[in-house]
Amino acid sequence: MATKTKPERADRLLDAYRKVRGLSLDIAAPLSDADATIQPMPDASPAKWHLAHTSWFFDTFVLRDHVPALACADERWAFLFNSYYESEGERHERPRRGMLSRPSLDEIRDYRRSVDGAMEQAIGELSEEALVILELGLNHEQQHQELMLMDLKATFAENPLSPALWAPAPASPTPSPSPIQWIDGKSGIFEIGHEGPGFAFDCEGPAHPKFLHPHRLADRLVTSGEWLQFIDEGGYRDPLLWLSDGKAWVKENGIEAPLYWRRSDDGWRVFGLDGERALDPAEPVCHLSYYEAEAFARWAGARLPTEAEWESAAAQADPAGGQQLDEAGAVRPKGGTDLFGDCWIWTGSAFLPYPGYRPAAGAIGEYNGKFMCSQMVLRGGSCATPRGHMRASYRNFFYPHQRWMFSGLRLAKDD
Repeated sequence: MATKTKPERADRLLDAYRKVRGLSLDIAAPLSDADATIQPMPDASPAKWHLAHTSWFFDTFVLRDHVPALACADERWAFLFNSYYESEGERHERPRRGMLSRPSLDEIRDYRRSVDGAMEQAIGELSEEALVILELGLNHEQQHQELMLMDLKATFAENPLSPALWAPAPASPTPSPSPIQWIDGKSGIFEIGHEGPGFAFDCEGPAHPKFLHPHRLADRLVTSGEWLQFIDEGGYRDPLLWLSDGKAWVKENGIEAPLYWRRSDDGWRVFGLDGERALDPAEPVCHLSYYEAEAFARWAGARLPTEAEWESAAAQADPAGGQQLDEAGAVRPKGGTDLFGDCWIWTGSAFLPYPGYRPAAGAIGEYNGKFMCSQMVLRGGSCATPRGHMRASYRNFFYPHQRWMFSGLRLAKDD
């Protein structure tokens, strides 16, 4: 017989569930049905799809599989809002999610309310196996909160009016950073990866030793002002700085600056969820592809850190530090010396399984393992990452050409 959840644990999980689910609705609160339906590119998804998919996850993997009497969805919802779980059956094509004018945003909010009501009834009765899935679902929804912000920014950037989703925060220029200082990194054998209590995605483990060569890490992120110098000195045009695939990508797409940078008669401007504004040279540069980050590192006489180098530096740092997401509203990096927050940093490490990695059984095993090919690891979180979601072992991953995520750059050097 399954052991019931202890009352104090049930209360803690219920509180976490309400907070996470509430933040998703807060992010979507300013949206019209049209705002929430647009899909600006195949990599992105409409906001209402995110709201429905995260509900489908709880409805399917917690309620349907563990409390079937409380499950809410039918086959239509599963077909529309399954993401990539092929073992769950056929699904709507990802590039065509923006064609889903129906169900409406209000209908999806109603579906969320139904799932939330069922989950609140179920949490105190869930088995240990179901609680593991519940915790995964909460972390999964936090990932989608950042994805919603990424995708909304891409959506609103397509509008020639440069509309703001949220009003800008009171003006507070970013303090000019000091010149980069180089911090000696750990060398020798260091164990990376998650092991022991506490939540982690399966791709974060198992813990294993890595040999670190002597190296140094920059004490802060690269700034927009430093990136301007890279542009002015012909960084995008110099073939000696670029990987072959990167140079081909630059040429094919006419790339001349980070995503959301716009030239004007008065200089560079940048688009954000608070509309368009003058570029702040002191802010961390954001929305870089791996190709751009790698080229800049060469130009600067440095390189990208490995994920093991970054994790060894971050092991004792506060994962809730830096600029991270606390509530719905315009997000932007602010800078500083924190290893967490502001911008995800590209590493020079490919997203591959750790020694001894085994994906989870069943559909949940499709969560990370199937993507361990042709992608690069990012570390540290961003201004759009919900605070409390990060840890030193956390591995994010994207393809080298992608840059609509809040991605930046911290340099490394061999000692």
